Amino acid sequence: MAKKFNYDDWSKEELIKEIVKIKSTTYGLVWHRDLPEEKIDILINPDARTPNEMFPNEMAGRPFPVLKEVKGKAIESDKSKLINILIEGDNYHSLAVLNFTHREAVDLIYIDPPYNTGNNDFIYNDKLVDKEDSFRHSKWLSFMEKRLKLSKNLLTKNGVIFISIDDNEQAPLRMLCDEIFGENNFIVDVIWNSRKSVSSDAIVSLNHNHTLVYAKDTEILREAVKKSKKFKLPAQEGKFSNSDNDKRGAWTADPFEAAGVRKNLSYSIKNPNTGKIYYPVKGRHWAVLEEEYFRLLKDNRIVFGKNGKGKPSRKRFLSDAMEKGMTPKSIWDDVGTTTNGTQELEDILGEKKFNNPKPVSLIKRILELTTDKDSTVLDFFAGSGTTAHAVLELNKEDGGHRKFILCTNDENGICKEVCYPRVKKVIDGYNNQRSEKVEGVGGNLKYFTTDFVEAEPTDKNKRKLVKESTEMLCILENAFVLVQETPEFKIFKNTDKYVGVIYYEEAIDDFKKAIKKIDGHFNTYVFSMGDDPHAKKFADFKSKVTLCAIPEVILKVYREIFK
Repeated sequence: MAKKFNYDDWSKEELIKEIVKIKSTTYGLVWHRDLPEEKIDILINPDARTPNEMFPNEMAGRPFPVLKEVKGKAIESDKSKLINILIEGDNYHSLAVLNFTHREAVDLIYIDPPYNTGNNDFIYNDKLVDKEDSFRHSKWLSFMEKRLKLSKNLLTKNGVIFISIDDNEQAPLRMLCDEIFGENNFIVDVIWNSRKSVSSDAIVSLNHNHTLVYAKDTEILREAVKKSKKFKLPAQEGKFSNSDNDKRGAWTADPFEAAGVRKNLSYSIKNPNTGKIYYPVKGRHWAVLEEEYFRLLKDNRIVFGKNGKGKPSRKRFLSDAMEKGMTPKSIWDDVGTTTNGTQELEDILGEKKFNNPKPVSLIKRILELTTDKDSTVLDFFAGSGTTAHAVLELNKEDGGHRKFILCTNDENGICKEVCYPRVKKVIDGYNNQRSEKVEGVGGNLKYFTTDFVEAEPTDKNKRKLVKESTEMLCILENAFVLVQETPEFKIFKNTDKYVGVIYYEEAIDDFKKAIKKIDGHFNTYVFSMGDDPHAKKFADFKSKVTLCAIPEVILKVYREIFK
């Protein structure tokens, strides 16, 4: 039996806070964000005060997340290719780190979060959330809110996020996303035909999933779409034919009507073969003005059904469709099912280790719609690694250089036993269940785990944070080749510049001597107790270095996120 609140023992301040919260909610979405544990008798605490989701701002004893590379799990098939990233740990902490390394740098986010069905699929504060939990939806919304807010910071100005979900939380998630991303940035709710079999014991067989799509900024995205083939699909040649031997090539017939009622577009059209008169159906109008219709008719761009005896439609030529691309529809029934996803994963791993993975074809459709060949893709509910598989496969097909970032915990071995082995096999190649050799698609990967540094602002902790943040700086600069290492500083290189990390200000002179011998520019991170990167000491190296003070550059990001 669900517990009910007794507001009689609430203080005036608590009641005022609750009323303000309800009144200030923009889209009518209200849940128990701020209730203390003693008021609800269970661990909900959605304000990130609990051990698993802790990240307040620089409080004594509270840890700041950093990354540590697991060296033995790095995969390198081609030094010329970019580095992909897998982060094992709570995705809340991973997203905090990415707010430093990838602020406004991610073109596409795809996530498939827990659906909160009450069937052991969602854990909050180390406890499974079941159907009888009266705070089931509140916990899930609190869990998602913090992660979505952090993820929004990562999107480029024309970036997009796709979120798969089922009917359990689709409506609350839509309102939450309206609140975080803005109702005006909602693009579509894609309906995916996710299974073919019918549940005969259900009142209505559930055969679909939702995928909510939001833009960082719809207006900026619209401009990007106009200038590229984003949100366009390649034409399917099988749907085009040339029954009348038109010299312009294969074509297909598109409807000649459009939504809405406009008098100047509601003229009569006479079928020249039958004499029958046609008007637009109720609530619609013809696609062009009457004089334009006659021009199209004269140019053999109007057809009247397959046998010439039907209503008018307009030719769309394959050549035009190939050039402009096809506008996608909101119902997807041609991108595989969860059964296909299960078969794909079992074929790679040799056994079933994950329930209902998404098929590669679904994620590839999303990639084709939203990414360029150099895009960065993030999945912070990485699960079985389908997103990585799709990115690697599409890169192989079109010669792209897309990078992926995966974030996942290791609950039930999902990272070490499913996600990582899958990515490794896709890169290196494997034998499938039919003992056939599947060639690897190539690629590079670095495997990181989340770790923590105490946040109490002592000199010791600041030095420790700098020491432990080297991997984060390498990710930020995409510089992983170690050129020189001493106890006091390190130098890394990427394709077009060098990166220096100086752990002790006393080592600045030695660092300068080292880089003097190297041609190139150095982005240099220098330990400092404040925000001065000891610029005066680099006065004679002004043209050779770009300076930044650490850990202040990291702390500044964390303070902003969790203020």
